[in-house]
Amino acid sequence: MTTTLPAYDEVVARYEPVIGLETHVELGTNTKMFCGCPTDFGGEPNTRVCPVCLGLPGSLPVANKAAIEATIRIGLALNCSIAEWCRFARKNYFYPDMPKNFQISQYDEPLCVDGYLDVEVNGEMVRIGIERVHLEEDTGKTLHVGGATGRIHGATESLVDYNRAGIPLVEIVTKPIPGIGALAPEVARAYVTELRDVLRSLGVSDVRMEEGSLRCDVNTSLNLPGVEWGTRTETKNVNSLRSVERAVRSEMLRQAAVLDAGGRITQETRHFHEDTGDTTPGRSKETATDYRYFPEPDLVPLAPDPAWVAELKAALPELPRLHRRRLQEAWGLSDLDMQSVLNAGAVELIEQTVAAGTSPSAARKWWLGELSRRANETGVELADVGATPTQVAELQGLVDAGKLNDKLARTVLEGVVAGEGSPTEIMTNRGLEVVSDTGALAAAVDEAIAANPEIADKIRSGKVAAAGALVGAVMKTTRGQADAKTVRELILERLGA
Repeated sequence: MTTTLPAYDEVVARYEPVIGLETHVELGTNTKMFCGCPTDFGGEPNTRVCPVCLGLPGSLPVANKAAIEATIRIGLALNCSIAEWCRFARKNYFYPDMPKNFQISQYDEPLCVDGYLDVEVNGEMVRIGIERVHLEEDTGKTLHVGGATGRIHGATESLVDYNRAGIPLVEIVTKPIPGIGALAPEVARAYVTELRDVLRSLGVSDVRMEEGSLRCDVNTSLNLPGVEWGTRTETKNVNSLRSVERAVRSEMLRQAAVLDAGGRITQETRHFHEDTGDTTPGRSKETATDYRYFPEPDLVPLAPDPAWVAELKAALPELPRLHRRRLQEAWGLSDLDMQSVLNAGAVELIEQTVAAGTSPSAARKWWLGELSRRANETGVELADVGATPTQVAELQGLVDAGKLNDKLARTVLEGVVAGEGSPTEIMTNRGLEVVSDTGALAAAVDEAIAANPEIADKIRSGKVAAAGALVGAVMKTTRGQADAKTVRELILERLGA
C-alpha cells in the first residue's frame, strides 16, 4: 500500500523537527588503531589483517598515538574540552563484521566533550552543539550476494572483508538540534559540509564519502509545537552531502504521514536509497545496555598531558570559516556571491583553480556556470563532475590566449567531462582552435559581404554597428571558430569604414 506524503510546507507548518548527526571519520593514519596493519583503501579482501585485528587468542592491542593526536586536534577544532583522563571500552555485539565479536570504542568516558561548530545557512549563523568526539576502531565490510537490493534480505550468501576492521575511526556526535524548522535539511547538509572542511583542513582524513572514510548517520524526529520531542529514527551511512539533506527531508515527510494517520514512529535504524530518496526500515535501535559496555581490560587509560594538548591547540591551522572570509575579501565577492559559491560547494575548487593560474572571476564563472549545471543534471557533487581545477585553469588559459572563444571552450569542456583528455588535447584532436589568420578568413568575409549587400552599404555609409550582422554570418560559416575581432577588422577594412 502506497502512502501519500504531505507537502513539505504543510509538514513544517504543523510539526517541529529535531535532528542530530553522528559522523564517522576514518583517520588517515598509516596503520590501524591497535595493530600495525596498513590502512590503504582497496586491496584484495582479507589481506591486510593480523592476529590482533582478527581477535585471535593471545593477541593484545596497542593504541595508535597518531590516532589519539588526530582525535584531540579534531576536538580542539570543534571547541571541545579534552579529557585529562579517559579510557576505552568494549562494545559487545554479534555481527560478522568484527571477528572478535566486540568493538573497542569509548562509552561514558570519551576523549573530547561539549564543543560546538558554527555553520552559515541562508545568511544566518547556526551553532551546532557537539556532545562528544570519541575514538574507536572501524568494522569490516559485509557484501550480500544474490539478492536484488544488495542487502541481507533476499541474499543467497554474505561475504566479509576484514581489511577495514581496526582502522582508526572517530565518531563525532552532535547534541539534538531543535528550533530550526523548515531549514532542518539544509542545516544538516551545512553542518556535514563544514565539518568535512574542518577535517580536511586538519589533514586528519581524506574525508572521501564515496569511499566510506566519512559516513553520516542522520537522526530525525517530529513533534507538535509545545509537546516533548518525538521518537527518533536513525538513517544509517548516508554517503553524500546531497543525500544528508535528502534523508532529513524524506524522514520528515514519512514521519508526518505516519503521525497524520494516527500511527506511531518506531525507534529504528533506516536505510537511505540514493535512487529514490526514500528510507526503508533496518532494525530496531539498540540501547547502550544492549551492548554491555565495560572498560577494555587490555588497554591502559588515556591521560593526555595538558602541555601537549596546549601545543596541539597552538598549532591548529586556519579554520575554514576564517579561511573563506579571507578568500572572499581577496576575490572581491559580496556576501551574496560568496553564499552562492558556498551553496555550490565550490570554494575549494575555485581556490585550487586560481592557484593553477587563472583569475577568481574566470574560475567562478566555470564552476558556478557550466559545471554546476552539469552536476545538477547528473545528480553528483560538483567535485565529481569530471573536470579538475587544473583542467579548468588550462581551459581558461586557452581562452585568454585567444585560441578558444567561449562557445568553443564549452565544447572543449564537454570533452573534458567525458574523459577525452586535457583541454589542449581535445582542442587539437577536434580541430576547435579559433581561426585568426586573415588569409584563412578573407574568403568567408568576402562571401558574407557579397551575400548581404544592403548591410555592406550601411557600413560603407558609416553605420559600423551593422558590422555585427556580417560578423555573425562569418561565425556561422566557420562553425564558430573564427576570431570575431579579426573578422570585424577585415570587414571594416574591406568596406573602407
